[in-house]
Amino acid sequence: MIETARNRINSGSSAVLYSATGIGAAILVIGVIIVAAAKPATATPAYAAQTKLACGRCHASPAGGGSLTNFGKDFAANGHKLPKKQ
Repeated sequence: MIETARNRINSGSSAVLYSATGIGAAILVIGVIIVAAAKPATATPAYAAQTKLACGRCHASPAGGGSLTNFGKDFAANGHKLPKKQ
């Protein structure tokens, strides 16, 4: 009888442990799915539309993104505004 009570207590503890482990695994799987499904951030050509310049004017890559040219660095340092014509 004492042995049966111990088995019931141990069974209950195992059930809670398995339940918590299952919840943790489910959360992990959901997190992995969210991260894997996330789209990479892509910039819109808003500055190109604003300035009427090609993306390659500010970026080393003609398609835009990545490292900046000296002009691009100056543009960023000027608050993302073109210098006024003189």
